[in-house]
Amino acid sequence: MNDILSIAPRDKAEILAQALPYIRKFHGKTIVIKYGGNAMTDPALQADFAEDVVLLKLVGMNPVVVHGGGPQIETALNRLGKKGEFIQGMRVTDAETMEVVEWVLAGEVQQDIVGLINQAGGKAVGLTGRDGGLIRAQKLKLADNKNPSIEHDLGQVGDIVAIDPSVVRALQDDAFIPVISPIGFGEDNESYNINADVVASKLATVLQAEKLMLLTNTPGVLDKAGQLLTDLTAREIDALFADGTISGGMLPKIAGALDAAKAGVNAVHIIDGRVPHAMLLEILTDQAYGTMIRSH
Repeated sequence: MNDILSIAPRDKAEILAQALPYIRKFHGKTIVIKYGGNAMTDPALQADFAEDVVLLKLVGMNPVVVHGGGPQIETALNRLGKKGEFIQGMRVTDAETMEVVEWVLAGEVQQDIVGLINQAGGKAVGLTGRDGGLIRAQKLKLADNKNPSIEHDLGQVGDIVAIDPSVVRALQDDAFIPVISPIGFGEDNESYNINADVVASKLATVLQAEKLMLLTNTPGVLDKAGQLLTDLTAREIDALFADGTISGGMLPKIAGALDAAKAGVNAVHIIDGRVPHAMLLEILTDQAYGTMIRSH
């Protein structure tokens, strides 16, 4: 913080002037942000994130926040003496776990984020997939990685059937910042826990967002030598899947990002949520603070 205070006024003006082309380029455009990882649990980074979102709104962009909450769900389950179970990186969600997921995500986590953004001077509104019929879902069918004829039962884990973005559009047009919990609803009004990266990717596609930004706990996509790959095309990503460079928890993230890029989202950024103001740095400067994925 001290280095910021020591910047001369003329340099500050120069920094702002350099951001102008980006502000002009993205004015009026929608930016979907998946908020998770350290950026979500470290109080200083939380404040930076909220400030970034408010600033983007004030300079005329339309940020939409989709949040995760894995660690918070884990903590709540532990308090109840329940052990989290995962299959191929997905949380097995029985009825009791689903109840916990709903009150942690739609209650605690969502309202924390709404409060932070409001405190930073924005007008945030919390939504779940039920609000305005936003996210229709069905039970996810998960085939086994090794033997596709075996199907795993993950309980109330959902696959998106359809997204109706009209409630998000209505809020955006009225200067509100939507904060969305990744919970969908089914035909019989049952609840489904959906991967937040998947929700953010699908929402960016449906809203025809200019950018999808995924905040993570890594610098971005790394090659086998651990070097950051700053700019990737869809074709290059397919090659990284094939040779095993991208694996584990990065798989659903990148697969969703790739789908969004192929479906018309201009740029998908996987950025390091541990860097203060990473979002502003990525959007308003030439500097790459993560991996950008382009459709072609």
